[in-house]
Amino acid sequence: MSETVLEISGVSKRFGGNLANEDISLLLGKGEIVALLGENGAGKTTLMSILFGHYVPDSGTVRVMGQALPPGKPRAAIRAGIGMVHQHFSLAPNLTVLENVMTGTESLWSASSKVAAGRSKLLAISARFGLKVNPDARLGDLSVGEQQRVEILKALYNDARILVLDEPTAVLTNIEAANLFSKLKDMARLGLSLILISHKLDEVMATADRIVVLRGGRLVAERRAADTTKAELAELMVGRAVNRPVREGSTPGKVVLEAVGVTVRQAGVDRLKQVDFHVREGEVLGIIGVSGNGQTALAQLLSGTAQRSAGDLVLFNQGIGDLTVSDTVEAGIGRIPEDRNREGAIGEMAIWENAVLERLQHFSRHGLVDRKSGIGFAKRIIEEFDVRGGTPTSRIRLLSGGNMQKLILGRNMIGQPRILLAAQPARGLDEGAVAAVYERIMQARRDGTAVILISEDLEEVMALADRIQAIVGGRLSPSVKAEEVDARKLGLMMAGEWEKAATGAV
Repeated sequence: MSETVLEISGVSKRFGGNLANEDISLLLGKGEIVALLGENGAGKTTLMSILFGHYVPDSGTVRVMGQALPPGKPRAAIRAGIGMVHQHFSLAPNLTVLENVMTGTESLWSASSKVAAGRSKLLAISARFGLKVNPDARLGDLSVGEQQRVEILKALYNDARILVLDEPTAVLTNIEAANLFSKLKDMARLGLSLILISHKLDEVMATADRIVVLRGGRLVAERRAADTTKAELAELMVGRAVNRPVREGSTPGKVVLEAVGVTVRQAGVDRLKQVDFHVREGEVLGIIGVSGNGQTALAQLLSGTAQRSAGDLVLFNQGIGDLTVSDTVEAGIGRIPEDRNREGAIGEMAIWENAVLERLQHFSRHGLVDRKSGIGFAKRIIEEFDVRGGTPTSRIRLLSGGNMQKLILGRNMIGQPRILLAAQPARGLDEGAVAAVYERIMQARRDGTAVILISEDLEEVMALADRIQAIVGGRLSPSVKAEEVDARKLGLMMAGEWEKAATGAV
């Protein structure tokens, strides 16, 4: 290995009775890309939080460029050259790119801001690493991929020599992800060292030099990327062979939900434009599209948090007015929201409180929530859906993203919804959790649930959906049977080339 820039030695960390890291040792070389793999809750984020000074280890040391790093001091980590790009960006949408990058780099007592020097430094870093930005653009006007670029530039602006990226492609399109990894390889060739936390094995295999696997808080394997396979890595992560379920043939039942000419207008803009679709009992309808094409408005419409401005909705063979959240719950519509942190859970509330949140009427007596039955329900979800990292009375924010997702899935699936709205259901999940979520969706389909799957993942839609419609600019394509399309045709549909996809024209 090249010159060692980071040495983690014997790091252990507990949170009460929960072992997060146990005796982990790890080296990182200059210009090397190391991928950190593991199930949700395996200890990856905890280890990186120790590295960045957010947590103090119970034992062990961290050395950067041969110098011991003071524990629990993020500013010391930054000064040592460690930068971190979080899955959920820590940027201010109302500020410009330059203002975001410079925030926190100047003393509050400075007599004047060195904006000109900051601009020059930002442009120089941008040019060196090929991360083009407009310093004066307002962050909120940028695409998600551009915002992530700003997050990386902010770390580089602080002279990072080691860059940690936590699930960097969780909210990116396939094209944006490919561009990002191309840039990361270029950055490594220029001497930057990178630690990549990801669940996407294709990305890891294509990008990393070396792969480290954590399981249950322990380092269980280390492989050169060239010397392993996706199947081996998946098995190392979960401790057993992992096989995703295969969609079986089926005969869908009657139509349970239909939209005819539906338009949704928000803030003066038509987010959905005269869309038509229907879904049957025992069927998965896949809605595929690049982020920002109306998926959010569609999910909000069907979950009762947005109203249509035109068109008709027919639910269980009856025309309906505006759907409310309580209407959807009473009708047996379960939902897995696109953003589990903002729409699916309240971080400071307990796991059991979040478990009953959308169905309080079923856990209340005389206007008061029945804590005992709520805790019992949460225990059932934790056991049946393998939710790790907490007890029913723990704050849900202490769960990893994947375990939070499993809790949300469980509170909807127990009792079998008549319709399941699943938006990005496997986003940010490890391979074992993905297989488990897919199997739950397939079981719901077998049990007669109508599933509307909203996803940006081609493989996911092709694996789960019986019929597929592309969403482009708020419009829906005609539906096609899953067995009649491939990745190329779906790509054309996502680009709005519906006639070419239908005819097979290039």
